[in-house]
Amino acid sequence: MGTIYLDYSADTPPDERVLCEYMKAARADFANPNSTHSAGRNAKSLIDRSLAEMAELLGVSPDEIIPTSGASEANNLAIKGIAHTERRKGKHIVSTFLEHSSVSGALTFLQEQGWEIDLVNILPDGKADLAHLRTLLRQDTVLCAVCAVDSELGTVQPVSEIAEILKDFPNCRLHVDMTQAVGKTRIDLSGVDTASFAPHKFYGLKGCGLLYKAKNVVLEPLVHGGASTTIYRSGTPDVPAAAACAEALRLALSEFDERYARVAELNRRLREHFSANARIRINSPADAVPHILNVSVSGIKGEEMRRLMDERGVCVSVKSACSVANTPSRAVMAISHDRKNALSSWRISLSHLTTDGELERFIEILDEIISQK
Repeated sequence: MGTIYLDYSADTPPDERVLCEYMKAARADFANPNSTHSAGRNAKSLIDRSLAEMAELLGVSPDEIIPTSGASEANNLAIKGIAHTERRKGKHIVSTFLEHSSVSGALTFLQEQGWEIDLVNILPDGKADLAHLRTLLRQDTVLCAVCAVDSELGTVQPVSEIAEILKDFPNCRLHVDMTQAVGKTRIDLSGVDTASFAPHKFYGLKGCGLLYKAKNVVLEPLVHGGASTTIYRSGTPDVPAAAACAEALRLALSEFDERYARVAELNRRLREHFSANARIRINSPADAVPHILNVSVSGIKGEEMRRLMDERGVCVSVKSACSVANTPSRAVMAISHDRKNALSSWRISLSHLTTDGELERFIEILDEIISQK
């Protein structure tokens, strides 16, 4: 058996059908869609159809979809764009301890520019403390930024409940990082002002992403300049990437039930095995998405476990791929308040592509490592 890849939350292999869409578009519709000749018009027609398909799949309008280079750009565009546009109404932002670095980094940047940032407490089940959120919100709060699914624990955040709370604060926009949500949970953009997506997390391609922006939201662009599909993000539109992204999103949603059931069964088997070993602590809550399973093994730091697994041909991760090395998991710290446990934590992320043989071999390797330590 070759490499056992159990880091699907960091990246997924592109589906062959997605690659085919990209190659077909790259060959036939390579022209600049801003050009007015026939080749340009054909390219524009394809990107318009791709955006319309993605909008329909998400239940929104095509003019609410902004193509980006990835979720990090989408998060930065939404957070900085809203903050600067709404700065006359207030400079207070609320977020959580669980956010990806492209969110927390953007917030740190704004904090250095004079914005005030408050973070919502996390409950023992990994969800945002809504009672605490209510105490933090003010009339000058202009943005609340939360992730739909936490990348380390797999916790599904109560986005619809947060959106309901924000109705009492009309100056506050809701941005949701949905990078880990597509294919892992149902997508609902009701009450959401902006949301970010990255197709490489759902068997699409790297280097492209999406930002959903509700019609009534105005953003200050990060990129100014040449014509594009939208005034909010200048640059020559990437037609093949848009076509491939639409295909990846279509497959993720149309094949959701089958894929989810497979991953849920794999997760159940792992939890059952882990629960029988007193040295293994399951950090992910019971109602987390089954694709992400965060655990700690007493006496073995997470980074050491990752190394030992890697030496044996198994790919797992410590925290998310964009986190700072050799620091405790913020998410595990938030729910357990146990630094030693957080330093020992690591993440298994599963896929419908994970085979029974891979899972069995992974369990054997883990048991072997624990017995030697």
